Amino acid sequence: MRIGRWFSAISVNIIVFIGMLITIVPFVFMLGASFRPEAELFSYPITLYPKVFTLDNYIALFTRTDYVRWYFNTFLTAGLRTLLATFLSAMAGYAFAKFDFFLKRFFFLLVLVTLTLPFHVLLISLFKLVVNLGWTNNYLAIIVPSAVTGFSIFLMRQYILSVPDELLDAARIDGASEMSIFWRVVVPLVRPGLGVVAILSFAATWNDYLWPLIVLSKNEMYLLSIGIATMQGPYEVEYGAIMAGALLSTIPILIIFLAMQRHIIAGLTIGAVRG
Repeated sequence: MRIGRWFSAISVNIIVFIGMLITIVPFVFMLGASFRPEAELFSYPITLYPKVFTLDNYIALFTRTDYVRWYFNTFLTAGLRTLLATFLSAMAGYAFAKFDFFLKRFFFLLVLVTLTLPFHVLLISLFKLVVNLGWTNNYLAIIVPSAVTGFSIFLMRQYILSVPDELLDAARIDGASEMSIFWRVVVPLVRPGLGVVAILSFAATWNDYLWPLIVLSKNEMYLLSIGIATMQGPYEVEYGAIMAGALLSTIPILIIFLAMQRHIIAGLTIGAVRG
């Protein structure tokens, strides 16, 4: 039995290590490529580290493009969408978890049905709605339509179910309003769940490409995902500058994940076991 357990543990660790290498190697290559001269990018044999160290790619990135503006635009839209998503998802989850109202199960079923619909199915109707509202070349078109998802509402509903009803009843007896109960009792107890929603929403906005490409057409309003793509011209492609831009764009997501990974795991697992 011990030999079997040791073999199983070693096998799992080997598989995890191989998966880690497959995941990390492209990032290591991107890091090295961002400091290589353009000619060295196509040299053979391929190496993970540059033979000649240069900052020309970063200089080109910041002097020939609006990269700083794209970075600010992405931070702005991702931050505002994250704030809106956490607030609305928590409110909706609180309503579905702790209140009884007409057609509650039906509306919650509709929320779950949205999880089965790919975004591309809704693309045309959503674009027509944005055009009618006059939101083209407006960050509202990116922030509002995708602020709340069925998954975030479902996650918060499952998480808020863990809040004891006795605490809410005690607050009502003390004369607290429903909004006061939400802010002072519910929100502090479901912070890990809110953290998960915030991180997923921020990452989704940061990495979004198709929808911003459709609703934004001005260079100064581009997000990072679109801006980096525009650096690939029809006659010239500065691969080194693209690698530098892609590398810098991953830093916020990596920092957030490393700082909040414990909350991500706790929020997802606790929310998953509540019925």
